[in-house]
Amino acid sequence: MRAPLSWLKEYVDITMPVDALVERLTLAGLEVVNVEYIGVLPPEPVRLQKQMKRGDVITGPGRIAWDREKIFVGEVMRVEKHPNADRLTLVTVNYGAAAPLTVVTGAPNLKPGDSGQKVAFAIAGAMLIDAYADAFKVKKLKPGKIRGVLSQGMVCSERELGISDEHEGIIILPDDAPVGTPLADYLGDVVLDIDVTPNMIRIASIIGVAREVAAITEAPLHISMPTWQTSPPPAGDYVDVEIIDDDLCYRFTASIIRDVQVRPSPFWMQYRLKLMGQRPISNLVDVTNYVMFEWGKPLHAFDYDKLLARARSIGKDKVKIIVRRAKEGEKFTTLDGVERTLDPDILMICDEIGPVGIGGVMGGLETEVSDTTRNVLLESASFNFINIRQTAKKLKLPSEAAYRFSRGVPSELDPIGNIRGAQLMADLGEGNIAEGIVEDYPRPQPVVEVPITVQDVQRWLGVDLSQEEIIAILKRLEFDIRVEEDVIWATVPWYRLDVAITADLLEEIARIYGYDNIPETLMADELPPQHHNWPYELEERLRDILAAAGLQEVINYSLTSMENYRKMFPDHPEDAPGPEKFIHLANPLSQERSVLRRCMGVTTMENLQRNLRYTDRMATFEIGLAYRPELGDGVLPGEVRLAAIALTGPRDPG
Repeated sequence: MRAPLSWLKEYVDITMPVDALVERLTLAGLEVVNVEYIGVLPPEPVRLQKQMKRGDVITGPGRIAWDREKIFVGEVMRVEKHPNADRLTLVTVNYGAAAPLTVVTGAPNLKPGDSGQKVAFAIAGAMLIDAYADAFKVKKLKPGKIRGVLSQGMVCSERELGISDEHEGIIILPDDAPVGTPLADYLGDVVLDIDVTPNMIRIASIIGVAREVAAITEAPLHISMPTWQTSPPPAGDYVDVEIIDDDLCYRFTASIIRDVQVRPSPFWMQYRLKLMGQRPISNLVDVTNYVMFEWGKPLHAFDYDKLLARARSIGKDKVKIIVRRAKEGEKFTTLDGVERTLDPDILMICDEIGPVGIGGVMGGLETEVSDTTRNVLLESASFNFINIRQTAKKLKLPSEAAYRFSRGVPSELDPIGNIRGAQLMADLGEGNIAEGIVEDYPRPQPVVEVPITVQDVQRWLGVDLSQEEIIAILKRLEFDIRVEEDVIWATVPWYRLDVAITADLLEEIARIYGYDNIPETLMADELPPQHHNWPYELEERLRDILAAAGLQEVINYSLTSMENYRKMFPDHPEDAPGPEKFIHLANPLSQERSVLRRCMGVTTMENLQRNLRYTDRMATFEIGLAYRPELGDGVLPGEVRLAAIALTGPRDPG
């Protein structure tokens, strides 16, 4: 999860240095795997760690710091034709100095007669990325004549500043960009790249990270629920929603945004999406991505008029969204233009004609928004995370949305995401929102309450915290608390799906208290006397003997195929074990790894087959498990420890 500090600071006060914040987050379980410095220099301790010398501007792969005395916010005063070149122009820029500078550019988004645009402006001596070099290269901007005209600066593109690879035109900044401000102060940013473990999908959003920062640093949060401005008629006049398979879809909400204008998103949204690694497309598409990164709520926008045309083709004047399992063999073309064959394990978003989207994974080509879209149906829904994970894997359709849905997105977030997305679309597209949300919510998200005591903390964490201290930590994490005698009952915040038992609360207390603050202790009792583990000691002795004899230990796959077993019986394949003699994988990655081995021989031969292409001599051994159903208890197979030795090639290794 990428988290720009400028965006985080909208929701939480951050006053500590970046390196200190990174350490606090990592110690609390949010491992920061990388920090990108865009336009700004790292703090002194980080520069020393990176062995950066005075004057170094490279802050990371493809990133540079912008000289505060040579790269500014500028304003275009006029654009004139170049006297000696048809494709070049002369741009006079005010950058806050005593006199403006005129520079030569070939940028296609500046034309003769233009004025007033705010730009990123570099003067001679600035260090910039060479946009025309094949590999990453930094060069100093020098004054020079271009087709007979002296140019002592440059209006910059994103690529020259290390923001992105975009180089088709220069950066056009917002109209309110302050002229003469160092660009590092206006656009410079630090982006934290945080590793999101499966049980912490709540931090796969800016607001999620902000909550954690607030809890860890005790800084105030500035999060408010989104609101919207709506107007009649109600959204229920446009669409109905029905969930048929509520074991796979827990809630589906829909809103209607009318009379929108499709256009590029404003600079601030495009810039934030680029910092997140997302390419801007249009205001409608960008809003769905923006809300996903901001709140962690994937949305999908349908072209409502396309849905309505489908409904009218069967004599209906109102769209109906139906959430159901796919039919066996049903066909559907996704946004990437690929026709896919479906099965009943896949959840589909449909209308009364057929599928219009794969729930939680990808929308359909036929109903996607485009440059001609004027009315939008905005979907915000929650799904069975295991089913989404299986569907994305089966269809080979990884996406940012599927990444979040496959780890669990709370149903309570659905209307929040819908309201936020609809209002942004209305604001950026000059549209208006129909009143209300249309939804089906057959499986309300339960309220979870978990008990914990002071004794639990002492026993499992080994620290002495009072009841008041425990309550204070849990309140920092936004748990609601009630106390019954010595039991603390913590009501889990709606956005937390990972807390269900006391052990989960203990983990949260340990994280916020600080793993590094938990004292080291020795065992209170003497160690018990050691006893021989004869099977283990025999295995270790056998390993030593075989290794001393010149054999190399290998660890082969425990998974193999029945076909390879039959190859072990070339003269009498009928003697090979039948299917009932094997443990079969329910969902094998490949047929070559579909059953557990019954003996060591087959996997040993597979190893020889793979490696004899590279050598003519092998001397190996393996000690491991074989699996035989007939030796088990009817539920689990019998496990037999075996040894296998393989010798092939010349006797003399020399």
